[in-house]
Amino acid sequence: MQTQERQVNAFSGWAMVPTLFVVGVGIGYGIFSSIRGLAHADSSNEPLRMLVLGLVVSVLALPVWVVLFWGFFTLQPNQGEVLILFGKYKGTVKRSGFCWANPLFSKKKLSLRAHNLNGDTIKVNDLRGNPIEIATVVVWWVADTAKASFDVEDYKDYVTVQSESALRHLASAYPYDTTKEGELSLRGSMDEVSDALRTELQERVSKAGLHVEEARLSHLAYAPEIAGAMLQRQQAEAIVAARTRIVDGAVGMVEMALTRLEEGNAVNLDEERKGAMVSNLLVVLCGDKPAQPVINTGTLYN
Repeated sequence: MQTQERQVNAFSGWAMVPTLFVVGVGIGYGIFSSIRGLAHADSSNEPLRMLVLGLVVSVLALPVWVVLFWGFFTLQPNQGEVLILFGKYKGTVKRSGFCWANPLFSKKKLSLRAHNLNGDTIKVNDLRGNPIEIATVVVWWVADTAKASFDVEDYKDYVTVQSESALRHLASAYPYDTTKEGELSLRGSMDEVSDALRTELQERVSKAGLHVEEARLSHLAYAPEIAGAMLQRQQAEAIVAARTRIVDGAVGMVEMALTRLEEGNAVNLDEERKGAMVSNLLVVLCGDKPAQPVINTGTLYN
């Protein structure tokens, strides 16, 4: 059964200081007056018993008065104080300042500020089975002090373990890189991958009363044993993609050139000459090096 947070308001410490001062003065006056009365008491039993009773009450009230000072505590902004009475959760104080609560309460202070978790680099396999190195950075804070205190053993260690588990699961659901249109990848879809990581991690740590503000990949690389081979593969894929783009553009330019020539009736070419022209244009447009022009001084068919 999960514990639910209850916010309680503690007494103002500045109001309790003069109150305890007045109580202390009263106890001191009671002890002093009782001792003074006993010193000058006559043989009458009734006043003597009253003086003794007053002295006993004042002496017994003194340690209680001292214990009341243990109820003072201070809270800074974005801090919470969990109050426990004989093992039972009584509530959480989140109001900052100088406060006072029952001195019998056990108090546990929790920080409600944002925490940064810079995870260690781990080695996992991506969707295609390639070993990769990956790490994450997580921004989180305590949303429910009761769950963080009582539902998990150590909420900080809980975040660390769950973030690594979520990262391993996420890495196995995406490929490191892809050339397919619309396919998500760890390297090419950082925003989508980060949102998925944050959502999964939030589901895992909600039991501990924690809120994940942001989760992003801080390191992503192929494992050293395949880094060289994968680099060559990426270079080959980049060359193929570039060549494909160049060829597509060259074919479009050739089609446009032939269409313009036919529309303007500038030159009438038969199928053989069109083929030669297409071949020459593709060589010029798709070649790695600038083509050397050859000037034809004769007729077109020589």
